[in-house]
Amino acid sequence: MHIQDIFKRQRPTFSFEFFPPKNPKTASALYDTILSLASHDPSFVSVTYGAGGSTRELTHDLVLKIKETTNIPPIPHLTCVAHSKDEITQTLERYAKAGIGNILALRGDPPANMTNYDRSSDAFFYASDLVRHIKEFNVTGIHPDSRGFGIGIAAFPEGHPDTPNRLKEMDYLKEKVDAGADYICTQLFFDNHDFFDFRDRCRLAGINIPIIAGIMPITSAKGINRMAELAGGAHFPARLLRALRRAGDNQEAVERVGIHHAAEQCLGLLDNDVDGIHLYTLNQSKATREVYASLGLANSAD
Repeated sequence: MHIQDIFKRQRPTFSFEFFPPKNPKTASALYDTILSLASHDPSFVSVTYGAGGSTRELTHDLVLKIKETTNIPPIPHLTCVAHSKDEITQTLERYAKAGIGNILALRGDPPANMTNYDRSSDAFFYASDLVRHIKEFNVTGIHPDSRGFGIGIAAFPEGHPDTPNRLKEMDYLKEKVDAGADYICTQLFFDNHDFFDFRDRCRLAGINIPIIAGIMPITSAKGINRMAELAGGAHFPARLLRALRRAGDNQEAVERVGIHHAAEQCLGLLDNDVDGIHLYTLNQSKATREVYASLGLANSAD
């Protein structure tokens, strides 16, 4: 299903993100997690793409399994780093022939063992280049939908880590939108004020496509630094940090704090007309299910 149709059917949207399994054992556990969350009838689920395409086949296999065995539209990530034009095109052809409706187009990062990777040989340097290529692919008629793929792009409500100039950052985001993006999905954040300010600045810049808010419940004290890295340096509100400090080393208490904070964020977003909420699951269902159930939605108790 094309993302435009998803938004017509349901707004705000509710969606989940997973990363590909590393082996058959984790694949089975992940699929069980996906099925447990499928009962909430998400608008779509997204599947990440390892740095430099390191999980390309695993991503592809998981995306096809979701499409073939559930009613949930899967949205695979696709990145530029360490890929030729032919490799990108071949991936698009495979997804098109399988009837995958949408792609999340990202710049991506090199794998950890390629820290000095020279990007001069990459076919597409920026996500905007990848968006343009997907739009060009859409007119080939290979995709069964005459519109081709719906295209999503990413954004950082607190600022892109590689672009400290926030005015330039908005120019770059506008370039991706103008290249043909249909929606924006943000990186995780922990203070809704950052999201609302980002959304207002998008509208001032003439960016009027839907903006989906990315939320990740904190489930462990050790995971906080990793979350900050994923978001390019997340801002943790003092109120949240105080609650986590009170929880101390009590894992169950930390998880309760994280779930409560994420639920409060989601309620605040819903009260302020968010276009969609995207929950980063870390391939776990408990925290995601509890956050979703707390929102009082019609299908949250299914």
